Amino acid sequence: MKKPLRNPYRVLITIGWEVKNGKVIQKRKTLGYFSSRKKANEALVSYNENPYDLDADKMTFEELYEKWSEEHFKTLANKSSMRSYRAAFNYSKTIHKMKIRDIKVRHIEKTIEDAEVGSATKARMKVLYNLMFRYAMKHELIDKNYAELCSSVKVEKKTIRVPFSKEEISLLWENRNFPFVDIVLFGIYTGFRPIEIALIKTANINFELNYIVGGIKTKAGRDRKVPIHPMIKDIVLKYFGDKNEFLFNDYNKLEHKATPLSYDKLRNRFRKIMKFLKMDHTPHEMRHTFITQAKECGVNEYVLKLIVGHEIDDVTENVYTHRDLENLQTEMRKVDFFLDEKWTYMYYKRAVIKWNK
Repeated sequence: MKKPLRNPYRVLITIGWEVKNGKVIQKRKTLGYFSSRKKANEALVSYNENPYDLDADKMTFEELYEKWSEEHFKTLANKSSMRSYRAAFNYSKTIHKMKIRDIKVRHIEKTIEDAEVGSATKARMKVLYNLMFRYAMKHELIDKNYAELCSSVKVEKKTIRVPFSKEEISLLWENRNFPFVDIVLFGIYTGFRPIEIALIKTANINFELNYIVGGIKTKAGRDRKVPIHPMIKDIVLKYFGDKNEFLFNDYNKLEHKATPLSYDKLRNRFRKIMKFLKMDHTPHEMRHTFITQAKECGVNEYVLKLIVGHEIDDVTENVYTHRDLENLQTEMRKVDFFLDEKWTYMYYKRAVIKWNK
């Protein structure tokens, strides 16, 4: 005699329809087995009120990434952020096939520790895991965010930024014929971030009023007006004259056409310039040089924040003070690197006269 089943009531739900041999057949999946008809009915009613993915327990890390990235990437303002997340995902191959419910702190920490990348990428990996696990919790795929408990990424000491010296800036001016030196000078005299330089469109340059609309990353930095400094107006005119979509471009020698200058390309060109001129700087130090010198020249604190896209914490200044374009241009003209070379000084004076016409 067979023993009675402990859970004899099976609940099936319809998950779709398919056609076989000319007949429409119902596709069903088991919701579960229950000890009584009442419990089975309660489970079915609960599911119908709040349907959930029956395959959630089987979802892997890479499947979760596809769902998360499809939603999250729509909120990102630039492609470089997407590339950094994709890179972090690619360095996580040891957990790609693992079920998301099986991934614990030890798996996350070992994946990060074993990755043959720099600390910045390892930090990005942890950020990625944290965002993905939050997404999984939101959709009730897991009960705990193990990424938050991960402590394998050590916080580095604050990076020390070194501005370009006036001797180095003079050397850049003297070597403008070397490829892409103009872009370095442009960064030093505008305060744009490297990625922002690569994304400047010619349609956003106004020569009549002498300003450029550009900037990304933050609300304060996005689509801000940056006056064209007298020293680099000729540079802007030169590249604007190429009539490309973006101000600065790389050039495909095989196809004989301009291609967008990505951040990676800009960084590689920057490194070649530093090697050629025997300098030791990072791309971000172009922006740091501008901010440092602007402060040295007494540029108004709040105007400087508007130019470089920093948040203004002062509520009164942020809400009640209106800074017009003329004000921004007046402060921009204060930024002078006091270069010693006579030709550079004369060039600056001539540029200011031309700019003011």
